[in-house]
Amino acid sequence: MQPEARFARVDAVEAHPVSELLACPPETGILLTASAQTISFDFGQTIFRQSSLCEGLYLVVSGQLQRRTERLNTRIVLGTARPGDLVELAAALGDYHHTFSLIAQTPGSMLLLPIGCLQQAFQGYPPLRMRLLEELAREVSRGYRSSSLSKVGRTRRSARANVA
Repeated sequence: MQPEARFARVDAVEAHPVSELLACPPETGILLTASAQTISFDFGQTIFRQSSLCEGLYLVVSGQLQRRTERLNTRIVLGTARPGDLVELAAALGDYHHTFSLIAQTPGSMLLLPIGCLQQAFQGYPPLRMRLLEELAREVSRGYRSSSLSKVGRTRRSARANVA
């Protein structure tokens, strides 16, 4: 594979700025801004639990949070959420049930865009939903890529240990 092609593929899965993802006509922007709710959290606080009903789309303003899931009676850390991250695109765009639990690692705050207002925004400006679905696809690709790279690293370390 050519180096340019590899860089183009990596760029395709990079997160897009929130301002670009949420760009919409003024009336839709006013609806989203007016409905946004601020959530403050403390260290160790659970913001939401896996499988519970999703209230909306979350935007991390400050602090750091950890995404955790339970699969087959095993707790798995999916990664962290930092300022500027949109959290729970899958639930907000899907069946409205959280796909993981979100736990605060530091004090901070988030904005919540309620589901009802998001649905209104999607009806008034359908490209907004499409942009968020595209970001969800990039998020899944980043997770897959990260998982694949960590498996390759473990395999290489294991192979080196077997040679030694």
